[in-house]
Amino acid sequence: MARHVVVGDLRVQRIDRKDGRRSWTIVWPEGSLHTEADRFLREHEGSGTQKTYAYYLVDHLRWLERECLTFGTVQLRDLERYMGIVGAEIRMPLGEPWRVGKRPYGRSALSTAAACLKGFTCTKPLSASTASSARSSTSPGCRHGWTVVGRSSVTRSRRCPRTRWRAEGAARRHPKMLPDGAREKLLQTVNAARDRLVVDWLADGGLRIGELCGLHLVDLHLRENSACGECRTPHLHVCHRPGNPNRAEAKTKHPWQLERGTVTGGLIKRVSPAMVHSYFEYITTEYPRGTRHGMLLVQLHGADAGQPWAPVGARRMLGRAGKRAGLGLVKPHAFRHTFTSAVLDAADGNTLIARDAGGWASAAMVDDVYGHVDIHDPVFDAALRTVWGEGR
Repeated sequence: MARHVVVGDLRVQRIDRKDGRRSWTIVWPEGSLHTEADRFLREHEGSGTQKTYAYYLVDHLRWLERECLTFGTVQLRDLERYMGIVGAEIRMPLGEPWRVGKRPYGRSALSTAAACLKGFTCTKPLSASTASSARSSTSPGCRHGWTVVGRSSVTRSRRCPRTRWRAEGAARRHPKMLPDGAREKLLQTVNAARDRLVVDWLADGGLRIGELCGLHLVDLHLRENSACGECRTPHLHVCHRPGNPNRAEAKTKHPWQLERGTVTGGLIKRVSPAMVHSYFEYITTEYPRGTRHGMLLVQLHGADAGQPWAPVGARRMLGRAGKRAGLGLVKPHAFRHTFTSAVLDAADGNTLIARDAGGWASAAMVDDVYGHVDIHDPVFDAALRTVWGEGR
């Protein structure tokens, strides 16, 4: 089954597969595939990145169509001009306005758009002049040399041996972190034990909302020396399951398996005492009996009570709670940024520890860093316990 969202002439097409998975592509008005875009998006099949890139890419393709630019005639200067139109600081004539009535992209959106255009441009043939310009302005093997820097600027980089467009120079403290005291205010505002669990697990676990809503009860090993034998302290296993009934799935795809009722593998994340406490409060007071889906978070009211809770429900709950608490709109990912920043502070800026504590796989976080730390390493353990408040 396919559904579409119209964006001008070209449109983003969502495809619902029989096994519950979704994929995204771009089609022409008559419904035929945009071949080059589909080829690029297929490289990101099964990940949330595919949907994000589809919407950034369809905007770029519509702009190319308006400018009467083809893949054989587009120049690096044209791509720079497009980035300037959507919000980057580019010193050149930009031409007619684009995205009228919409805000320019912020730093994060510019970085994502640059990564999308970089990947897409690498999958299609460049004109000879464009390739020549790229070779003369970048290191060997690097076809484009754009670097997104600062809050909303794009510059040309002449030293880019590995990446083509990459984010750098961003402040370690993410501008979209939670306000001070937000966790305590939210815990005082929410009414359900389930919602308190969401706040505690996002705050202390650094989980993505898709990871949290995609957890199954068998993924939770909340007692010491669990049967999996992979972590002696309370922990959980983040497992990528594309067929979850609530369509929640982990972004990372670490191998995992379920054998004799015990999960092994996946992304292992340590669990704080507060997370354990909120879990048992929720399970003993609100979790319905007789559920067969085995998922952790469920709907508490209405006709679908007892069914798996979708990420959109968790987002809406946090949004409402944030407004009641006077915090404005609270987004789940703000917990993740706050968690990572707190771990960095506790670990004296050790990005390797922060990467593994939060389960980050972003090149912006781990570029030039190799290997993994032991999750029982004293420094790693001390950093987590400081973030959880046990060191005070």
